This record gives sequence, structure tokens and C-alpha cells, in this order.
Amino acid sequence: MYSEDEYLMLSGLQHFVFCRRQWALIHIEQQWAENYRTADGQVMHRNVHDTDFHEKRGDTIVTRAMAVSSARLGISGECDVVEFHRNAKGIELFEMEGRYEVIPIEYKRGAPKESDSDIMQLAAQALCLEEMLCCEISVGYLYYGETRRRTKVSIDAFLRERTEKAIAEMHELYRRQHTPKVKRTKACNACSLKDICLPVLCGSKKASDYIMDMLDKEE
Repeated sequence: MYSEDEYLMLSGLQHFVFCRRQWALIHIEQQWAENYRTADGQVMHRNVHDTDFHEKRGDTIVTRAMAVSSARLGISGECDVVEFHRNAKGIELFEMEGRYEVIPIEYKRGAPKESDSDIMQLAAQALCLEEMLCCEISVGYLYYGETRRRTKVSIDAFLRERTEKAIAEMHELYRRQHTPKVKRTKACNACSLKDICLPVLCGSKKASDYIMDMLDKEE
């Protein structure tokens, strides 16, 4: 079990799976830069993350921006949307009649990705919800702004294992305060941190050290 001061951001798992270096630059070195994709994604999430929103649609309860965490995995964050579908095999909810199946839904801009970064972020949300609500979650959904439809994700044993392994690697890098090197790929062109990352991609310095050197030369 992790203590709360050791928790890492659940949302960082998407960065980590996409690129371990990007994750380290953001979450260890505290580097950040905006581009169209990050700004557009933030607008979508602001629209979704209304913590006062709770709605009942027939046998379904919809809640937004639900805070979740896992002491076992050492992560915390928010689920964009969690739906509770009435199901006799589900769990009881406070002041609600019947039992409900728990289904997390993550909203993303654009279209489905080639990597599993979105899928594993959703799986991490499911793992947190299972720990908090003492339930089992077999499916979740990814909603993409470009396609305007949900993609069903099976939360199976293989996905759970990969997700937990990635989170453990995140904790190890964070403990060591280590920013790894990676090979350049075509995905680098779409990264908002490419101007920070690429100058030191093949070097041994941290990005923060490189920036300080550049500033010293300008004085």
C-alpha cells in the first residue's frame, strides 16, 4: 500500500504509455507546453468535468468528475464520467434502490489511437473504482470527439496486468527522479514538448539543465 503523499497522477499513465520521456518531463521535471491538441482536449474535459452533475436516466445514473484513487497502486485522479447501470449482479449505492453495474467512460478529442495509452488509462480508472466500491468491472468505454461514438473496452486480465506493470514502472522512475531517453518516432511531431525534448534527446542532460545553459549563454 502507498501513502497518499506517494500517489501519482492517474492521468499521467496516458503520457507514460505514449512516451516515457514525455511523462518524466511533465511529472518529474515539471515541463509543459501547449499546442492545439492539448488546448482542444482541455476544452472538452472542462465541458465534461462538472462535479455537480448527477443525472438519472431510467435505470442508469450518470455522474461526472468522480474522484478516484487506489492505495494499492498509488494513483489518484478523476473519471470523466461514471455510469451506474441497474443490474441485479451489481453493487448497492447509498440511498438508491436496487443494485448497479459500474461503467467508467473516458472522453478524448480526436480519433482512436494506435497506441494503448487511452485504453490503459481507462483500465486504471476501473481498477481504482473496483478498490473503492468493492466491485468488479468488466467493461468501460472511450468516447472520441472526432468520431462522436463510444468504443467498448474489455477490462480483461491481460489489460489489467499491463496497466499495473506500467504504473509500477512510473513509481520506480519517479522514485529515482529519472528522465529516460527514447528513440525518436513520427509521434514526436505531434508532441507539445518536442521543442523541449528534442535538443537533448540524444544527450545526457535533463531538459531543465539544457534550458538553464541556453539562458546563461544569452546573458
